Amino acid sequence: MQQYRRIDRLGDQIREEIADIIARKLKDPRVGFVTVTAVYVSEDLRHAKVFVSIYGDETTQAETMKGLNSAAGFVKGEIGRRIKIKFTPDIVFKQDTSLEKAAYVLDILGHIKKEEDE
Repeated sequence: MQQYRRIDRLGDQIREEIADIIARKLKDPRVGFVTVTAVYVSEDLRHAKVFVSIYGDETTQAETMKGLNSAAGFVKGEIGRRIKIKFTPDIVFKQDTSLEKAAYVLDILGHIKKEEDE
């Protein structure tokens, strides 16, 4: 069994903190309903990819991503104050589309089942 590495623990802690920062501290009106789904931290702890799921249509999602990317410096500063590590990783936001893909697959499976029942 693989041990739970420090990088993984740090990623989980950063995910929780970023979710709190977005919900409570971020005042950008472009940022709508956002869920932080995962954070992947590089081996050298210098970079963090933050995957977010955004509720809304494509326009809303694009505006929210612009808002999050413009707030990346603010988020990094907050992470630096909340988590005591030697280097605070650079934050890059990426949109997580896995939920949309899962819904699409479930929809296809539902249609197949419906056709089989008929």
